[in-house]
Amino acid sequence: MDLIVARDRLDLVKARSDWDGGASVALVPTMGALHAGHRSLIREARARADRVVVSIFVNPLQFGPNEDFSRYPRTFDADLEVCRAEGAAVVFAPSVESMYDPERQVGVSSGAMGEVVEGASRPGHFDGMLTVVLKLFNLVQPDLAVFGQKDAQQLALIRRMVRDLDVPVEIVGAPTVREPDGLALSSRNRYLSAVERGSALALSRALRAGAAETAPSKVLAAARAVLDAAASELALDYVVLVDPATFTPVDESYTGEAVLAVAAKVGNTRLIDNLILTLDPLEDQITDS
Repeated sequence: MDLIVARDRLDLVKARSDWDGGASVALVPTMGALHAGHRSLIREARARADRVVVSIFVNPLQFGPNEDFSRYPRTFDADLEVCRAEGAAVVFAPSVESMYDPERQVGVSSGAMGEVVEGASRPGHFDGMLTVVLKLFNLVQPDLAVFGQKDAQQLALIRRMVRDLDVPVEIVGAPTVREPDGLALSSRNRYLSAVERGSALALSRALRAGAAETAPSKVLAAARAVLDAAASELALDYVVLVDPATFTPVDESYTGEAVLAVAAKVGNTRLIDNLILTLDPLEDQITDS
């Protein structure tokens, strides 16, 4: 079956009408500039569903006024080849005009959870992200959708939205894909010069250093030490240790899974990364010290 490119909702409806009514559908939402990380998401979707729809849409609602919407990499022809090679059935690539009514008034609020960590640095970002994701769910009507763990707060908020609004879509989180040297794959990596790319490795080094500890204060101290050593090469935005469900900071009594997340600007490029780690019970920390 050849890859179908749907440019608007009518094309999408027609593509879906040709499928067997019993076929399961997975959605992989992207903003294009596809790389190996996106390939892994499409493969995960193919393993779980009969048909895979990949959306390619650079969503203006999730970019702030001083962010990179206009220069965000757009590589549509190459993206189609990736989708074709990975066995996607449909690429949904709408225009901004076909996605948003010019008099649009209603959107999704990310609430307090969308105003912390990444949301504190990018006001309104998660409102715009959730709005487009809900629109994609309504248009594609998938049984499941696959998102990368690299955008951990995004993933947590989508799960919260689905739960709070009773959206009948299963949310699947897929592991972050990294280069052999540890750099998390990102469409924005192509902005980096060779020197800046080397500097960007401090983010993953900081995460690994933090993950070697099990007490919250020691996790953060270890990560900060690496980032402080690289202070001349990058501008740190934040490094936090948070509850993966709420993105609120954890304290010394916290046990179980936590997200160690970092954001920094390398040159003119803002990068994020995170690791999921497990914190020991407080009595174990005392015994080990």
